[in-house]
Amino acid sequence: MRQNLNEARRTSAEVLELIGKKTLSEAERKKVTKDSIRYWKEHVNEGFLKYRKSVSTDYTAVEWSDGGASFKDINGKEFLDMLGGFGIYVTGHRHPKVLKAVMDQLSRQGIHSQELIDPLRTYLARLLAAVTPGDLQFAFLTNSGTESVEGCLKMAMLTTGRRRFIGAIGGFHGKSLGALGGTSKAVFREPFLPLLNWSHVPFGDKAALKTVMESADFSGDRVAAVVLEPIQGEGGINVAPPGYLALARELCDKYGAMLILDEIQSGMGRTGKMFACEHDGVYPDLMALGKGLGGGVMPIGAVVGTKKTWKRYIENPFLHTTTFGGNPVCCAAAIATINVLLEENLPKQAGEKGAYLLKGLKRAIKRWPKAMRVARGRGLMLGMEFVSHEVGYAVAKELFGRQILISGTYINARTLRLEPALTISYPELDRFLEALDASLKAVSKKFRL
Repeated sequence: MRQNLNEARRTSAEVLELIGKKTLSEAERKKVTKDSIRYWKEHVNEGFLKYRKSVSTDYTAVEWSDGGASFKDINGKEFLDMLGGFGIYVTGHRHPKVLKAVMDQLSRQGIHSQELIDPLRTYLARLLAAVTPGDLQFAFLTNSGTESVEGCLKMAMLTTGRRRFIGAIGGFHGKSLGALGGTSKAVFREPFLPLLNWSHVPFGDKAALKTVMESADFSGDRVAAVVLEPIQGEGGINVAPPGYLALARELCDKYGAMLILDEIQSGMGRTGKMFACEHDGVYPDLMALGKGLGGGVMPIGAVVGTKKTWKRYIENPFLHTTTFGGNPVCCAAAIATINVLLEENLPKQAGEKGAYLLKGLKRAIKRWPKAMRVARGRGLMLGMEFVSHEVGYAVAKELFGRQILISGTYINARTLRLEPALTISYPELDRFLEALDASLKAVSKKFRL
């Protein structure tokens, strides 16, 4: 496409007019849909449209508005959101308190100057120290979970002077070059090798973790950090078995490595506690946060660390910086999110609703054992594993036809995840379970299961 400033000026004006409208005419809705599909194909990535065709009954559906535990397409069709943006909507879609905090801050200031003290950054750092477990004290604010992982890796390097990392098979920590090293699936890693020095061990295998740590110490290629998710998200919603995180903590202490826990998807109340590691009573040296921290309204993440991990960084605070991370608007959203989680006791709600939902999933397995094999997870971070990825995709497609959004996990294609808003109601959970039963019936008939 050649540079065309006149088209850019005209199109931007048209889109701004659409943004300002509360309702669109039928002609406007058709135009937005047509333009969105065309421009996605020509300027974003046509491959994603092919994926949407495989998991939905209408790949041209254009998302337009949201609220509570659902969203609407541009034509007003409402979908129950059981995917939850991969776990971002901990306080629901556009919670009024989170939205108000953002609008109030925007009415005063958007982005800070970068040079003076920004008060909301300091308040949020204090709140993160207050809500995270263990001895976590300092926070570096980011724009995303992947950036948070990158920050954790750098802090571990600074603290230990080492460059080797241990991750887990099935682990997913992002796709930027540092975090990608910890992501375990070859299809994501191979095009960008060589990456940082990473080794991967089977998740939950205590002997394997112990062996690789002992070997690294013996050989002198010592480990900077062990990087784990308390519950693997993209690996298929795999909960760390009892004692596994405790052993990781013990080994890190023994061999002078940092324990980094990636709570990007499992944190902020989703599993029934503020952070998933609290179920095991194991606390990290560094914690990566993202997704739900902004309440599903603004993008924000955090690197949260102990005093020890911040020592070298304090000596030179310009070793790791960010332009937009920790801006006042995103901080306002995160502060409001923490307040809503605590005021409405959403972690407790997540635990209770998750237990209710898991019982329903296990009933579905009994009814359709040749289609659906396992349901697992904690709180409202649950996974449904099917006999094959084809069956899983077919179930997702059937659910979409019943106006329920769900999606698979990046590394385990047989698993569909459930990560709805923690504010979801019990009638909405029942609606999902009824639709799941109907979808399993249809898929079982299609595949002759």
